[in-house]
Amino acid sequence: MYFSLPQEYRVAKPDELIDRIKIAKEKLGTKLAILAHHYQRVEVVKMADFVGDSYGLSKIAAEQKDVEYIVFCGVHFMAESADILTDDSKTVFLPNPLAGCPMADMAEMADVMEAWKYLEEFGGDKTIMPVSYMNTAAGLKAFTGRHGGLICTSSNAPGAFQYGFDRRQKIFFFPDEHLGYNTGIKFGLKPEEMVIWDFSRESGGLSENEINKSKLILWKGHCHVHTNFKVEHVKQFRKDYPEGKIVVHPECPHEVVDLADANGSTKFIVDFCEKAPSGSVIAIGTEINLINRMAQTYPDKKIFELSGDTCPVCANMYRTTLNDLAYTVENLDDIKPIRVTEPTKGEALVALEKMLEIK
Repeated sequence: MYFSLPQEYRVAKPDELIDRIKIAKEKLGTKLAILAHHYQRVEVVKMADFVGDSYGLSKIAAEQKDVEYIVFCGVHFMAESADILTDDSKTVFLPNPLAGCPMADMAEMADVMEAWKYLEEFGGDKTIMPVSYMNTAAGLKAFTGRHGGLICTSSNAPGAFQYGFDRRQKIFFFPDEHLGYNTGIKFGLKPEEMVIWDFSRESGGLSENEINKSKLILWKGHCHVHTNFKVEHVKQFRKDYPEGKIVVHPECPHEVVDLADANGSTKFIVDFCEKAPSGSVIAIGTEINLINRMAQTYPDKKIFELSGDTCPVCANMYRTTLNDLAYTVENLDDIKPIRVTEPTKGEALVALEKMLEIK
């Protein structure tokens, strides 16, 4: 896919872009809602009407009444989900159409279908509940809905697991193995009850005995940002700041999550920083834009990234600029919106509505 902004937007200065966005917002009034994920650039977040994690923003999208245009500053699967959760009176736009998600791409539809066909030999819908992370394409959300499963985010993954185990013997979770494993541990599962389905290997690289004994089947996928955080980073922080605190996202490897003081969704991390007393030293294991914004928001606290020697940036979240946002809000009638068609939309909606019902 090729995407290029018109020249006037590419050369415009930040102050001009901010003024143009504000004018467009004032003109459109309540017809427009700009949503921004916590990982967006600080300057983009400042232009948003609503800021949150994927769970919170999904709820906000579903609750909009008078809004006609939803501009989602995030990545593709988020804008798709907003379109699924809203009726045809709403139109959803993604300011930068190239903003995807490498983790979501690790779960290709064909690979998941092949895995499910094999898992049908072990009971399929009767014994296995598909639970899909929000970071998936609409087609996989629809697959999840067709088979009685639900979507989850890092905010409500334990609740989603409870929902699944209340109804079936096993959960098939994709695409992030680390969030799945960490949630499984939090839920009380033993390591030997969790197995990794490697889509590059025949039968997922698992024996029949391993699948029969398992309670949680995890897809071999990960977030390249969160797997940058290592045990040595934790040890170095403990050495440098014995009284400091570490908070990480549950997409981090389990050995990092296990050593941290706290772990949770981006909203959890934001709340953690807000509640920490003045003078606190906090190392965060997540995307750099959120970390920088927390450091700016709470100058009375020392807040920085846990990794130290790396810059944990999500290149796709970083794609969206003020230039993109200004172009979008000024040209809503001329830009191709994000549309999920039937029957995919209806089937995915079933799984997403279950997500919103789970605390």
